[in-house]
Amino acid sequence: MDKFVARLRRARKTRARIAGQDVNRLVVFRSNCHIYAQIIDSTGGVVLTSASTLEPDVRAAVPHGGNKDAAAAVGKRIADKARQLGIEMVAFDRSGFHYHGRVKALADAARENGLKF
Repeated sequence: MDKFVARLRRARKTRARIAGQDVNRLVVFRSNCHIYAQIIDSTGGVVLTSASTLEPDVRAAVPHGGNKDAAAAVGKRIADKARQLGIEMVAFDRSGFHYHGRVKALADAARENGLKF
């Protein structure tokens, strides 16, 4: 089994557990150069807000988007945007990525800035 298929299998298992909770999900995707986060509505799959290392504010603060500092900046930004929308509770969907490194840094920063999951 190659890495991509294994990640998709892990993502399916995670989303199956989240599906029964009826709570918005915080979805994370990472590539080699950037990291992205979205808060998706629990009912219709509508993106409520998003943040990534491609945004000008994050790019100005962190020059390279593929490290833990950039992930922490995106986590802080998504938590701030969620608070503005009145969202406090989310389910963390790591999209099959291991909870380690950049994914963990994003989650920790989002928790420190007010999101609960």
